[in-house]
Amino acid sequence: MRIAQLSDPHLTTGPLAAEPAAGLHRALGRVLALTPRPDCVVITGDLVDHGRPDEYLALREVIGRFPLPVHLVTGNHDDRESLLDTFGGTPWLGDGFSAYYLVDHSAATVVVLDSLVPGASGGRLGEEQLGWLDGVLAGRPDVPALVFLHHPPVAAGVPAADAIGLADADGFADVIGRHPHVLRIGAGHLHRPLTAGFAGTVVTTAPSTWRQASLTMSPDEQIGWVAEPTAFLLHLVEGGGCVTHTVQVSHSAGHTCGF
Repeated sequence: MRIAQLSDPHLTTGPLAAEPAAGLHRALGRVLALTPRPDCVVITGDLVDHGRPDEYLALREVIGRFPLPVHLVTGNHDDRESLLDTFGGTPWLGDGFSAYYLVDHSAATVVVLDSLVPGASGGRLGEEQLGWLDGVLAGRPDVPALVFLHHPPVAAGVPAADAIGLADADGFADVIGRHPHVLRIGAGHLHRPLTAGFAGTVVTTAPSTWRQASLTMSPDEQIGWVAEPTAFLLHLVEGGGCVTHTVQVSHSAGHTCGF
């Protein structure tokens, strides 16, 4: 199974709408040009920039004609109610009306979590969602599982980002550690690629389809935006394991496809 993980498109409307929308459209076109094509796409949060209903309509306009399944994840820039109003009951949210859900593909279980805390930049899953996660992972123990959320559960060594990470990462680790068939945890939030070990598996964060953040490891320096390539991750699940590739978009010589 092949899963393309995109992240942090930050779609908006108005005078500043063109660049983030074009970035997401280019990334999706690059996904379609892969051979063989991925089985699905997961977008790991900060789907829009301000959580407004009109921004979610703009997102729906971009992905509405995309021919592959797309699974949406909430980020701290999102608004849960507006997201559910626009996408609830559709395949983009697992045909349900919750921002956390699972999709049982034949070759892997895709689990989407909701780490959004309204009004905060940091994230939290909460005991109820962690209990739900424990149950769904126990439901298909012989099938590989990939878990996606916005806030990475590990410290990145970037003080400003680590201050707004996942508050209950220890509880999350307790759950993941009970399920060795979880092959990958995919996150966003950093606007940078990162790989780290976590609870017996591997965490990867996807770059943004819009713009990247500086690697600012000093607490005295402010994070800024840098002209680094936009990209996405491609997770290949086969033979009981998972390999992750970084696929560049803005600086790529690869083909793209329209949709």
